[in-house]
Amino acid sequence: MQTESTILSSFWWVLDTLTDKEKNVMERRVGLNWSRETLQSIWNSFSPSITRERVRQIEASWINKIWRIIKWTKLIEIQELSRNIIKVHWWILSSKKLVNVLISELNLSKEFNTGVLEIIVQSDFDIQKSKPKLWVETYFYLPSISKKSIDAVYKEWLKILKKRKDVMDKNSLYELIKVNLSSIFPNLTTVFIDSVLDLYEDIVKWEETLIWLTKWKILNPKTLKDKAVYVMKKVKVPMHFVDISNEITKQLWDTVKVNTIHNELIRNVDFVLVWRGIYALKEWGFKPGTVLDVIMDILAKSGEPMTTDTIVAKVLKTRNVKNTTIYMNLQNKKYIERVWRNYYKLKD
Repeated sequence: MQTESTILSSFWWVLDTLTDKEKNVMERRVGLNWSRETLQSIWNSFSPSITRERVRQIEASWINKIWRIIKWTKLIEIQELSRNIIKVHWWILSSKKLVNVLISELNLSKEFNTGVLEIIVQSDFDIQKSKPKLWVETYFYLPSISKKSIDAVYKEWLKILKKRKDVMDKNSLYELIKVNLSSIFPNLTTVFIDSVLDLYEDIVKWEETLIWLTKWKILNPKTLKDKAVYVMKKVKVPMHFVDISNEITKQLWDTVKVNTIHNELIRNVDFVLVWRGIYALKEWGFKPGTVLDVIMDILAKSGEPMTTDTIVAKVLKTRNVKNTTIYMNLQNKKYIERVWRNYYKLKD
């Protein structure tokens, strides 16, 4: 498997074959400097200015050059892997999801510049990249895919949801789409439909089981408690009360005062304070009480001495605290006894 350093060294070697103008356009289009730019932004920045079509020509030029050179480098393995990943998703996949899968498969760090991978994939002539379109994510697809089937799946989804005027179970929706389009596209698969619906920003997938239109507020909770539960279930990790307030505003378009949400979290038994200002849902297995209470509960259930590392690991599953806080509480001789080195039990 290629390392990050080998990928980057090969990549920069390939880029050295481009002209300064080609490299400039490429870096800005895919965000090699961590900032993506539109065609308009790029053509306006040149002096004298160039046309939008000229920017496209420059982009096509560097893609063609890179394609010819990559064939003689190890980077071709990434292109081959990309094609296989897209095939698994039935010949279409959003660029964001493809890059994330590549990072995982290649064991790259999360800080790796995704623009590098996009350039490698985009320069493969066996993989097509969609043109920018409002409210649709950029995606990669194989030439064997029918663009008509992509549009048909989206339009059928829209027709079904608008007629139903309510959220719908994902699996039921996918089966209905397949039935309704069977006469035109008899070979539609669940994987393909799911990949297509991932592309559209007016589609919401709730917990990967329900689907509805972004503009709908059908599932938007009405009470403050339900709003907090809603955003916490989407984030899926304990949150500070300030972040919960911000997320309610962001996701539900409802401005909530920080103090108001904090009071709701304090008084409601469905939320558990797990650290300073940080709350979790009780249904996640978190229990109220101090870190000492949690340690004592762990030791009581064990019924035998436990190592420090085991205790720390179990506490961290239900409390977002520093290790030092756990160590300090283990020194509470009133309730906890050290039986030998790094082993603790409840005091008799």
